[in-house]
Amino acid sequence: MQLDLNLLTVLDALLEEGSVMGAAERLHLSSPAVSRTLGRLRKVTGDDILVRTGHSMTPTPYALAVREEVHRLVRQARDVLSPARELDLGELDRTFTIQCHDALAASVVPVLIGRLQERAPRARLRVLAENSADTDDLRLGRFDLELGGGRPALPEFRTETFAEDPLVVAMRRGHPCARSLDLRSYAAHPHVVVSRRGRLTAPIDDVLAAEGLSRRVVAAVATLAMALQTAARGDALVTCTAVLSRPLVEAFGLVTRPLPAESPPAPISCTWHQRYDSDPAHAWLREQVRAALDVATAG
Repeated sequence: MQLDLNLLTVLDALLEEGSVMGAAERLHLSSPAVSRTLGRLRKVTGDDILVRTGHSMTPTPYALAVREEVHRLVRQARDVLSPARELDLGELDRTFTIQCHDALAASVVPVLIGRLQERAPRARLRVLAENSADTDDLRLGRFDLELGGGRPALPEFRTETFAEDPLVVAMRRGHPCARSLDLRSYAAHPHVVVSRRGRLTAPIDDVLAAEGLSRRVVAAVATLAMALQTAARGDALVTCTAVLSRPLVEAFGLVTRPLPAESPPAPISCTWHQRYDSDPAHAWLREQVRAALDVATAG
């Protein structure tokens, strides 16, 4: 038997008010409409629900027996359809998972962890390295946010650019280009490229080609740390971001020089699945990531 769950709302009002007129006023309906619904309730339950005693209505034993249960069910239904949007950070017991490359992890994650510990002490953070290829992990909810250059524009994903970071060239302190770097000397030295897919070219190669130049890429590696460690041991150059790469550049004792070509800054984007659009905890996490990026890029 198919039931109209709206009957529960009317039944709850009838049992609370004890009259058709009172239930109608409470539900902003007409008395005839509530009276017709009472008839349907009587038919469905096989019980009179309310019976007239003089000038008032009296609930039947069945009505008295189910009144609290009906009220509880209606209240639960309202809670389901009107979820709370206020977030109690002190009680937020949740593990957030983000995926990002090592430069972002080194510069942003320590700030982000500090913000989470201070504001939501019961929350935890898992940071995963980038995969060599796109996966369905974000779609399947295996992590909450993907930080990096952004995903292809698909309706199910939301992407916002939180910051931008200009490009520089990292090298060892005694490198021949440490004092001065132009496009020709940039092209003349070996390069290590950071690419999770193992690509040996980048947009800068088109700039070089337009000037009749080309560079020699000796390796493509998955992480910036691996590339910078290689640069620290030889004459290889590494093109990277200026601000977010700074902690790793300093850790390996390297120096940076401006990229000797016009190039747009690298976008720092945050991508998530649309299922989390209206989730208060997830929205708060995005705010914390943006704030952590602001701190990292300001430093």
